[in-house]
Amino acid sequence: MSLSMHQASVPALQQILGSLSALIDKAAAHCEARKIDPATLIGYRLAPDMFAFARQIQITTDQAKGIAARLAGVEIPKLPDTETTFDELKARLAKVSDFIGSLPAAQFDGSETRAITMKLAGQDVSFTGTNYLFGFGLPNFYFHASTAYDILRHAGVPIGKRDFLGAVPAQ
Repeated sequence: MSLSMHQASVPALQQILGSLSALIDKAAAHCEARKIDPATLIGYRLAPDMFAFARQIQITTDQAKGIAARLAGVEIPKLPDTETTFDELKARLAKVSDFIGSLPAAQFDGSETRAITMKLAGQDVSFTGTNYLFGFGLPNFYFHASTAYDILRHAGVPIGKRDFLGAVPAQ
């Protein structure tokens, strides 16, 4: 049996979206225990030229919904980037996870060779579905999810690799 594009994308995306939600719970508990204003962690960044935690979550969710929508051949839902609290960030993660979970697996059929064109730095860049998923979509998704994790870890939230991986889907 071969691996479908749905199997290669949706479970992995939902796994990490769920783990980010759980990381936010740990960050909130850390803030409460240490009497830290949550806005401090939400606005925290690793370097001056990097995006803050909230923006990393927003981009991670943008990548997830973009991957699923492009592969399923549907319009990418638009979400305003207005989250300023842990609860709002968790709601965004849940909304995106629900969206990608609502797409029928059959809609991904044939997306391996589907032409996907997007604007990057003002230029049209074209991919096949497979090249997009494995060469662009997933690497960007994991980059921003990892950076969100790294920000919390660097800020002292007691998390580790298992927290990042979250609940590994059963086979």
